[in-house]
Amino acid sequence: MDVALKIWRYDPESGDRELRDYELEAPEWACLLDVLDLIKDQQDGTLAYRKSCRMMICGSCGMRMDGRAVLACKERMKPIVDRGHVPVISAMGNLPIVKDLVVDMDPFWGKVRRMKPWLEPGYDEVLEKERIVSQQEMNAIHKEALCIMCGCCVSECNSMESDPEFFGPAALAKGFRFVGDARDQASVERLEDYNDEHGIWDCTRCYFCNERCPKGVDPRDAIAKLGAESVKEGIDRDMGAKHAKWFVKSAETTGWLRETELVPKTQGIVSAVKQTKFAIGLARKGKVPPPVPPHVAADVGEARALHQLVREQGREGAAGIVQGERALARIEHTEAAGARRDAPEVTPGEEPPKA
Repeated sequence: MDVALKIWRYDPESGDRELRDYELEAPEWACLLDVLDLIKDQQDGTLAYRKSCRMMICGSCGMRMDGRAVLACKERMKPIVDRGHVPVISAMGNLPIVKDLVVDMDPFWGKVRRMKPWLEPGYDEVLEKERIVSQQEMNAIHKEALCIMCGCCVSECNSMESDPEFFGPAALAKGFRFVGDARDQASVERLEDYNDEHGIWDCTRCYFCNERCPKGVDPRDAIAKLGAESVKEGIDRDMGAKHAKWFVKSAETTGWLRETELVPKTQGIVSAVKQTKFAIGLARKGKVPPPVPPHVAADVGEARALHQLVREQGREGAAGIVQGERALARIEHTEAAGARRDAPEVTPGEEPPKA
């Protein structure tokens, strides 16, 4: 098949960027990585990009196609050619470009190391036998353990674009992989660290990381779990944590969000007083409901019952976080087939037992 594509080239010596056109013949089974190999072999040996396994395992070949992060070894070219589309290939975002499609991963790995990605079992001596962890306990961190450190989520992270110091979705997903591990004894210490100024609550909740993750890790869900675990452990010094807590409290007590109390509950009384003039202006325009008496939803009992059920089931932390849409779709499909997704004998990658 005849393949056409454009590649953003970058010369580190001159600092110049140039969009170059390429046309070549490629087999119908070719993926983007195959096409890049053909270009480098047959047309331009100076083209720089990373690759290794070619099986969506190593995470080396992350780059952008038409502005979205992809793994080059995963993107099949035939559907693109059949549409008559000419894709534009460029380096990943939010990381310094070294040359062409190669980015400097040092900032990425530095943030991963900040998570202390190793178990802290809480003992120094060697046990006489291994500690057996149940499948159900491992299922709690199964998605996060799937991460291949490709950086696609980091490339698309809006928070990192505005705050380069933000820990980032990949690092925080790795963080939950250990916070959620039943064998780790340093979860609280980890959460204290992850609640840093550039940590958990700096996420804008755009969900681009979930959308672009090629392995279904859903990093935003991992960040939400870290936030829930933080609140559960009483680590709520950040304004984001206070904001989340008030949402929950307001919904539980009145069945809806009491916006007039949101600022003082989240930012504190002093900050609320400073915004009095702004609040009065909103009130004059009918934008602020009277704070007293608080409006209570007609079916507030249902909201309170739901919160009580969550507490009774022990789902006040990470266990109570609803997964991303893709995860929910998988759950719905599984349950429709009559499977028990919460069964302790469920093994990731295998068909769950029937109900």
